Amino acid sequence: MAALRSRGNPLLSSVPTFLTWRRFGFRSICSGRIGFLPSSDSGTPVAGTKVLETFTEEFEIGSRSIILETGKIARFANGAVVMGMEETKVLSTVASAKGDGARDFLPLTVDYQEKQFAQGLIPTTFMRREGAPKERELLCGRLIDRPIRPLFPAGFYHEVQVMASVLSSDGKQDPDVLAANATSAALMLSDIPWGGPIGVIRIGRICGQFVINPSMEEMSVSDLNLLYACTRDRTLMIDVQAREISERDLEAGLRLAHPEATKYLEPQIRLAAKAGKHKKEYKLSMLSDTTLEKVKSLAEGAIEAVFTDPTYGKFERGEALDNITQDVKRVLEEECDEESLKVLPKAVDMVRKKIVRRRIIEKGIRVDGRRLDEVRPLYCESGNLPILHGSSIFSRGDTQVLCTVTLGSPGDAQRLDSLVGPSTKRFMLHYSFPPFSINEVGKRGGLNRREVGHGTLAEKALLAVLPPEDDFPYTVRVNSEVMASDGSTSMATVCGGSMALMDAGIPVREHVAGVSVGLVSEVDPSTGMINDYRILTDILGLEDHLGDMDFKIAGTRKGITAIQLDIKPAGIPLDIICESLDVAVKGRLQILDHMEREINAPRTQDDRNSPRLATLKFSNDSLRRLMGPQGVQKRKIEQETGARLTVSDGALTILAKNQEIMEKAQGKIDFIVGREIEVGGIYKGVVASIKEYGAFVEFNGGQQGLLHISELSHDQVSRVSDVVSVGQQLSLMCIGQDVRGNIKLSLKATVPRPGSMKNPAEGCFNSMKQPCNDCASVEDVSNCQENPYSNLEEFSISKDDSGETSFTSSQPSILIRSVAECDEEDRTTCFGQKDAKKNGNKSSKPFPSRRNGEGHNLPLSSIDLSSHKNVIDSQSITQQQRENEFGSIVGRKDESEDGYKSAHTPAEEAMNVKNVKNAVGAAGINAKTLKIGDQLTAKVYQIRTHGLVLELGGGLRGMYRFETNGRSDYEVGDELRVECSSFSSKGIPVMSVLED
Repeated sequence: MAALRSRGNPLLSSVPTFLTWRRFGFRSICSGRIGFLPSSDSGTPVAGTKVLETFTEEFEIGSRSIILETGKIARFANGAVVMGMEETKVLSTVASAKGDGARDFLPLTVDYQEKQFAQGLIPTTFMRREGAPKERELLCGRLIDRPIRPLFPAGFYHEVQVMASVLSSDGKQDPDVLAANATSAALMLSDIPWGGPIGVIRIGRICGQFVINPSMEEMSVSDLNLLYACTRDRTLMIDVQAREISERDLEAGLRLAHPEATKYLEPQIRLAAKAGKHKKEYKLSMLSDTTLEKVKSLAEGAIEAVFTDPTYGKFERGEALDNITQDVKRVLEEECDEESLKVLPKAVDMVRKKIVRRRIIEKGIRVDGRRLDEVRPLYCESGNLPILHGSSIFSRGDTQVLCTVTLGSPGDAQRLDSLVGPSTKRFMLHYSFPPFSINEVGKRGGLNRREVGHGTLAEKALLAVLPPEDDFPYTVRVNSEVMASDGSTSMATVCGGSMALMDAGIPVREHVAGVSVGLVSEVDPSTGMINDYRILTDILGLEDHLGDMDFKIAGTRKGITAIQLDIKPAGIPLDIICESLDVAVKGRLQILDHMEREINAPRTQDDRNSPRLATLKFSNDSLRRLMGPQGVQKRKIEQETGARLTVSDGALTILAKNQEIMEKAQGKIDFIVGREIEVGGIYKGVVASIKEYGAFVEFNGGQQGLLHISELSHDQVSRVSDVVSVGQQLSLMCIGQDVRGNIKLSLKATVPRPGSMKNPAEGCFNSMKQPCNDCASVEDVSNCQENPYSNLEEFSISKDDSGETSFTSSQPSILIRSVAECDEEDRTTCFGQKDAKKNGNKSSKPFPSRRNGEGHNLPLSSIDLSSHKNVIDSQSITQQQRENEFGSIVGRKDESEDGYKSAHTPAEEAMNVKNVKNAVGAAGINAKTLKIGDQLTAKVYQIRTHGLVLELGGGLRGMYRFETNGRSDYEVGDELRVECSSFSSKGIPVMSVLED
């Protein structure tokens, strides 16, 4: 093959490289080196091929095996290491710029990235590629940056970039710890001066037992998430999220974490001994002793005078120090000392740093005159923005934050696109640090690492006291806007956010407060050991800048919920860290006392213009009916009411700004979908048709009920049309259900009886026993589809020898009429000119048949009549109601108005179907001669909700019910070949379609 390549064969020149690796040989090299030696057919190495050497170190932490590897990939970087734990692998690389480092700070950049290929996925973005860094990536980058930054030598100001990339992830291990340790190993291998190595470890606690390097599954049930970074004898970084863990338990976890984290050190040292580079000589930007002494002699007295005057505020003090710097600058310019002028700002900063630290160590006096353990003056206010769901202002000294709370539905939860952890987040805290808060002009844009870090710390602190999702399903967003900054804005955010949550009525268990603890130490230059130190409570911005530590601790009265430790020197002894925990408790309790005096319990929703959240369960058919085609119906409800609807997992969630909007939205939803009907419940409905004996009302998602004339008013009513009219909206009370499942409604039960102040619902059930004195023939298939006997408690139907129908009832006061009398009265009532004028000659819209969750009509036996119950299933419907759906030919609106198909005018649609037993077909077919199994050609007379009304000939009509998942796209006038399959209890032929 090599010979063919040398002859320039164009096909073989493009053969993939892996084909030439088929004959690779492998040999083991000492110290874990593995070489890949490509060989020819004769077994000799191919000329010009470089041997790749890899170096590995394998060790165990806890019960997990970890591998360090270098030399295989990213060989051009200053240092590159792949660290793996089980199936998760992370690559970390470091590189240093070739510049001279002429600046006064260390430009260290840490980029952490989780690409979707690590789990075999393609990004779901439009471009199908990763975009800007996500919050989690920024936070993981900060976790790497914080422990490695203090270990760069003083005066090393060359640009350094760390890039950590997840190569593969099994979703079981969080890659952040691997990335931090791999970065330490890469720096050890590189030629960049650095004082490592470091070890980073995660500790969890499950059922009171500490777990080392817990998996993601174990972390989901852990009440502690402790990230700890250290050198062999010093602590570098602590990051904690906990559920009110006590200081003593946390100290035990820290003392366990330190020896476990140091187990990462020896493998890194061994790997660096085998594959590490020699450290380069970099130019360090150090202040000369001569320059420092000159600036000190010129500025020390004036600076000390400023710091000994506690009346100075933040900006007054800063202005005075700037004036001192300008005075020194003029002196140096007169002396033409160019070297000192270049480093003047840094020299002045060094002088004031020594003055402040000496006063604190020797005299215990702080810049603003406070004692070491004293908290600045506090100001708390809640509910300052009453139109919002929750709001608060919290001030500590000159630091001030404004916090607001916004509640949303579960669908508003943030969607996370990370390799590990949950896919959504229902609690969010967004921290904003605008330039005006420090009296500066700046540009706003994009995610800021510092803002993301501070906001996440406060979010973890407050998350511990939120109620579980099952008890409080809202999505919660807290916004913290820094109004003024003089140190500890993140801890002020914790305090302000806690008050805003209570102001919003969120049932948090108790308040969370945070305080920042600082450290000023005196170090022996020869040994680097700390000789003396002071711990400061509630540090200022200046004390943070000039001190050694910023130890942020948040928690409740019971324990700690979040911690973030950042330091400037190359480590702090763990004993001082544990001592700081006790100091922080005292400051935290002082702050909690002030917060509880302002607001000590969640406000009730009735006190505020709080949002309302309701979750309703519906069948899939009901939800589809609610959503409408492509969600049109849902959007219409949202536009008309202002509420927000979310559908997921068979549940409908309604989010409204207040109770009025919630009731309005629920009313529209109930009208479309319906809900469980309760006796005594109040429902809104629309009068669909008026009869002599009462009115039929459509309500609760298409359900129908009878408003009997006796239930219209406490006074006697002679005509129904005098009280209600077709299309009128009413609020009615359900007062019961008759033996057929028909719902009985009452208007008079919703209003108090004249001269009585009693509950309008009292006595409403007395009217349930009032009989209906006006009834129509059951055998009549009239346009009045409703059963006129729906208000009767008990009756039976029988036929005598002549075929006439007779009735018996347990109510002796019921007037029984003949079929002819009922026919005549029904025609007069439904089609009389007088009533036609009152009703606008409009026919009523039929009520659609209700179905159960599986889409099948419920039988009559589904209604329990054995005992009186106060709940009526809104999904049930009787056989009588199903027959009425087809048996009465009632006019519908035209298709352009309400989507119904009809080829007849309202007058034609109101035509009554004659008694089927007396109807004679033109082809000789009638009710007596038509038998089950007879086949004939029929025309579609009308299209109903659940089937067709068929013209069988000569005025004889039958019905055809739509089959499940069957055809339903019929048109009026279509000819169908049908077969008589059965007869309804009214004698109406039930047909089946033979051919469409």
